[in-house]
Amino acid sequence: MMSEEKSLNFIEQIIEEDLKNGFAKDKLRFRFPPEPNGYLHVGHASSICLNFGLGIDYQSPVNLRFDDTNPAKEEQEYVDAIKRDVQWLGYQWAEERYASDYFQELYDWAVEFIKKDKAYVDSQSSEEMAKQKGTPTQVGTNSPYRNRSVEENLDLFERMKNGEFPEGTHVLRAKIDMASTNMLMRDPLMYRILHKHHHRTGDKWCIYPMYDWAHGESDYIEGISHSLCTLEFLPHRELYDWFLDQIYDANKVRPKQREFARRNLSHTVVSKRKLLQLVQEGHVTAWDDARMSTISGMRRRGYTPTSIRNFAKTIGIAKRTNLIDVSLLEFCVREDLNKTAPRVMAVLNPIKLVITNYPDGQEEWLDAENNPEEEILTYRKVPFSKELYIEREDFQEEANKKFFRLTLGTEVRLKNAYIIKGENVIKDADGNITEIHASYDVDSKSGSGTEASQRKVKGTIHWVSVPHAVAAEVRIYDRLFTHENPDGDKEVDFKNYINPNSLEVITGYVEPSLQTAQPEDKFQFQRLGYFCVDKDSSAEKLVFNKTVGLRDTWAKVEAKE
Repeated sequence: MMSEEKSLNFIEQIIEEDLKNGFAKDKLRFRFPPEPNGYLHVGHASSICLNFGLGIDYQSPVNLRFDDTNPAKEEQEYVDAIKRDVQWLGYQWAEERYASDYFQELYDWAVEFIKKDKAYVDSQSSEEMAKQKGTPTQVGTNSPYRNRSVEENLDLFERMKNGEFPEGTHVLRAKIDMASTNMLMRDPLMYRILHKHHHRTGDKWCIYPMYDWAHGESDYIEGISHSLCTLEFLPHRELYDWFLDQIYDANKVRPKQREFARRNLSHTVVSKRKLLQLVQEGHVTAWDDARMSTISGMRRRGYTPTSIRNFAKTIGIAKRTNLIDVSLLEFCVREDLNKTAPRVMAVLNPIKLVITNYPDGQEEWLDAENNPEEEILTYRKVPFSKELYIEREDFQEEANKKFFRLTLGTEVRLKNAYIIKGENVIKDADGNITEIHASYDVDSKSGSGTEASQRKVKGTIHWVSVPHAVAAEVRIYDRLFTHENPDGDKEVDFKNYINPNSLEVITGYVEPSLQTAQPEDKFQFQRLGYFCVDKDSSAEKLVFNKTVGLRDTWAKVEAKE
């Protein structure tokens, strides 16, 4: 059992209660059951962390089971991406299973349902069946085919399986109660005809089980003890249990479905259908576009598995759906990267700084700390020369007393280097500053121990040596949607809220130590934010994605608006 020192969420309380009532701990088994019809998103990340987290806490197996019952929308690409995402998050499944593993068993059970007069073949159109379904306040009416003989049903069902009928001509329905207050119990579909190639079973099957039929039975076959679903499946629980009632053997583990609330993320959408729309219509480049809420997109952006797991842990599990501000996720990312990302220097909006009294042609390689959070500090060498790039916003020709960066006649320290004083500027014909001239104090080198090096100045700025600078493409991201809940108003197309300025591509200059950086390497560009090497990067052309800023500036922007 779990330690009582930590407060338990309601799912853990259910499990603890079951154990207290005699359920054997070694019979606990969980599963994560994705449909391979798209890439996983941040909402799935919470479910992954919940199920695999329970497996870790209770030292119980967790299956990865693909709900591959709709070949019209499923692809092997999605299977591979899902496995990759789960492993990247730091989890490993006990068994890799597929609903398609059970197609024969599900079919055999369906035949038994027909023999027991608990299922029948309906030959109406989907429109006719929908009309007969009734409404929440009006009972449904029976299908004219509801009382077909067992023999006719068995014959039709087998011929459906054999591919003798076109799609849409027949379905298999459970015979339950067309007057049930739960509309899902009004003779739900169990099978439909689909003449589609399946990515695992090929063309063997012409009929495919519906989710409600396959899900609970797959749980039962695998011995899943607790089947955890999102809240929209709460009305399905009655049907889940009804299907199990028909086949349950008291000597086996009976799965228990329980529901938890979705945690929606602000300024994004977490519907695979809508994410697919964004990809297909070209609003983003791919499923792993760094603006997407997919796990692969967040990975490409530079988010870490630890940060996503910490985010899932922070928001917890609840019974009510709510909207989580994306700034909380960004806080978790920032907190993790602060501990692990090396500090480097990059200039993204460059202007040239010339140190007039530094010897022509001279260069120095200075010591720079990699990460002050390290237990044992490590250092790298950065080159210094007469000509440097600094950020344009780090200089003002005339500034007020609150500006602590470089101005004419004032001193600042160049990070890891010397104290400089602004002297004059060079301007073009339009009066724009093209070059800043400054002088340096030769005795003020950082870490030299001289009196001058210990002199206090009000500001420190970063820089990159011009002769050594490496040009890089830098992708700056903003929210993909301007509205915090783009999916909230069903009367408005969520795409109306797409942010036209969600991506800005600029050229920056980075220190030469980054020349060998590899895709997914993460860095803090000092004073600018956290950045990750993109998969498009190469030795000839470095490409960085901005992961997150050093501070949460979004809250301030929203406050102004």
